[in-house]
Amino acid sequence: MEPIHRPGPLTEITNEEVIYQNPLLFLKIWEMMHETPQAGPPSDWGWHSHMQVEFLLVAQGQLGVQTKHDYTVMTPGDIMVFGSSQPHRTHTYAPGPLRQIVFQLDLKQHFDLSTMPYLHRFSELTHPLEAFNEVFRDNPAVKQEAYTLVMQIYEESQSRKIGYELAISAAIKNLLLLLLRNDHRDFSGVTEDSGISRVRPALDYIDKHLSERITVEDVCSVLNLSYHYFIKYFKKVMGISFVDYVNYKRIKKAERLLLTGDLSIMEVSYEVGILNMAQFYKLFKRHNQCSPKEFKQRMRSQVDVIPFLAQAD
Repeated sequence: MEPIHRPGPLTEITNEEVIYQNPLLFLKIWEMMHETPQAGPPSDWGWHSHMQVEFLLVAQGQLGVQTKHDYTVMTPGDIMVFGSSQPHRTHTYAPGPLRQIVFQLDLKQHFDLSTMPYLHRFSELTHPLEAFNEVFRDNPAVKQEAYTLVMQIYEESQSRKIGYELAISAAIKNLLLLLLRNDHRDFSGVTEDSGISRVRPALDYIDKHLSERITVEDVCSVLNLSYHYFIKYFKKVMGISFVDYVNYKRIKKAERLLLTGDLSIMEVSYEVGILNMAQFYKLFKRHNQCSPKEFKQRMRSQVDVIPFLAQAD
C-alpha cells in the first residue's frame, strides 16, 4: 500500500450520517463485497465524510482510495484510517471481486476515566489521525496486527455471542494501544483532554461564530470564567492556545469553502472571519504549506488513473 501523491478534484462532499449498529458501542462495521468487470473511477465519483473515525480494510481485490493529500492503491491485507470529518472516496482499482471491511466509530466514547489521559494522543486538532497510515506502511507487523484486530471486531459483531460487547471493547482498546505504542511523533507540547467537557460550550460558540469577530471576553462570558484563568485553562485542556484554535478552525472552514464552492479567495477569507487578506494568506500557508490559490488548483486537478490501471494489468 503506497500513496501516490496526485490529489484530484474535491468539489462536492456528502456528509454521511452513521447509524450505529449498537448505540452503546458507538460503532458500525460491515462488509462490502462485489465483482465488476470494469475498473476505475465512476462518472459520479463522489466524496463523503462523517464525524466518526473510519478504518478501511481490503480482504480481496484492489481498491483505489483518495484523500485530501494522497491517492493510494490498497491490496489484500491493507488497512487505512480516516479521521473525523476527513473527506475521502474510493473506487474499484482492478476488475474482479472486491471485498472490504468498513469500521466506523466514535473514538472518544471508548475512553474512560482511567484512559482519558491518552485521549489527547488521538486529537485531530494537533495530530491528524491519517498520520497512523504511515505507521502501517512502515511497519508491516503493526499493519497486520491492526488488520487482525478490526477483523476480530467484525467477526464478533456478526456472531453476537454472549459477551461480544466485551470482546469488541477489548479489541478497540488493543487497537488504540497498538497505535499509541507505535506512534513516535513528538507530543511534548500536548496536554491531556480531561477538561474537554468544561470548555465544550466555548468550542460550540466558536463554531457558530467563525464568520464573526470572536474575542476572548465573549467566550469567557459563555463559561463565566476570568480572562487569565480561561486563557491558561483552555491551553491546558486543548493543547494549543485559544487564538491558535480559532485560527485552526477558520482555516479548516476555508479549506472546505475553497473545495466545495465558487467563492473567490477574498470572499472565503471574509466568510471565515479574517478580514485582512495578508493575515489569511499567512495563516493558510502555515497550515497547508501553500497559498489558497495553489491549494484550490491542486485539489481540483484531475487524478491520472489510467497509468495506475495499466500497471495493474
